Amino acid sequence: MIAKRWVRGLVGGVIAVGALAGCEVPPPPEAAPGPTAPVRAPSASRPARPPQPDRPSQPGAQPCPEGGVRLREAGGDAAMGLRLASLALVNCGTEPYVLDGYPELRVLDRQGAPVEVSAATGTNGVTTSVTGVEAAPRKMTLRPGAEATFSMVWRNTVTDVTVPAVEGWEIEVVPRPGAPRVRLRLTQPVDLGNTGRLGYGPWIERETR
Repeated sequence: MIAKRWVRGLVGGVIAVGALAGCEVPPPPEAAPGPTAPVRAPSASRPARPPQPDRPSQPGAQPCPEGGVRLREAGGDAAMGLRLASLALVNCGTEPYVLDGYPELRVLDRQGAPVEVSAATGTNGVTTSVTGVEAAPRKMTLRPGAEATFSMVWRNTVTDVTVPAVEGWEIEVVPRPGAPRVRLRLTQPVDLGNTGRLGYGPWIERETR
């Protein structure tokens, strides 16, 4: 009796298993895709910068003019219409440069034309005060890189309203007899009014550190 029950149970289990095996089991659902990193649009390529021209780092890097010297402004003063300005001559060459006495000087306007002015050594009647233009001339030798200065004095005075005032914007200098002329464009004009007179001193060696 027990054996029959065991056989029946075994047959029923086989049938149940067969029934299950005959059924089509659906596959498990695919996993949902996880978060992905944002895709960046390709950046536009930047155009290459054009090469920059070389710039001189200091005035000494500029080409030295013919003759081996250049002019530069070296300060000034103005009080009650009396003007005083100094210019420096720099030996930018490779050889010693000899100076003796006074430069030869011309004052030019904005267009580079000479202005009407009586330029003479000393105070030239511009003033009776001591300005440095009365110094005694002497000979000197400028080594490469050294400087010498000279001073100019004038008045910004209008004595006749019918005569146009004069302004000089360039100074032209012959440092020594026979030397090439050297020009300098000024940042402040030689404002002569209509006095028509300018005095200037000799070369004075400038101490450099």
